[in-house]
Amino acid sequence: MGTTTDSTRTKGSKAEDQAVEYLIAQGYRIVTRNYQSRKGEIDCVAEDPNGTLAFVEVKSSMGPRFGHPFHRITRAKQRTIVSMARLYLAEHHIANKPCRFDAIAVMGTRIEHLRNAFLG
Repeated sequence: MGTTTDSTRTKGSKAEDQAVEYLIAQGYRIVTRNYQSRKGEIDCVAEDPNGTLAFVEVKSSMGPRFGHPFHRITRAKQRTIVSMARLYLAEHHIANKPCRFDAIAVMGTRIEHLRNAFLG
C-alpha cells in the first residue's frame, strides 16, 4: 500500500518539476512551490512575463483509460485552489495584482498549459 502512495507522490513531484521547467522556459518567475495550509495546497505560484500571478495546478497522465489530466481538476479542487489563493494573497499582503488560475498537464514529455483554466 505504501509503495503505491510513494510512487504516485514521486510521479507527481516529477510532473511538477517538468511543469516548473516549462514555465521558466516560457519566461515565468517561480514565486513558490507547494504552498500549503490545512485547507489544501497549490502546486505552484508563478509570475508570468506580464506580471500576472498564476496559481498553477499540475496534473500528470495516469494512462489513456483515465482520460485527459485536466478532467481530474474537479469543481471541489477548483474551490480549494481558489480558497488557497485567497489565503496566499492575504498572507503575502498582495492586493490589486492581476491573478489567474492555470492548469498544466504533463503527459510523458508532452506538456499542455491551459491559461485561465477556471475562474475564482
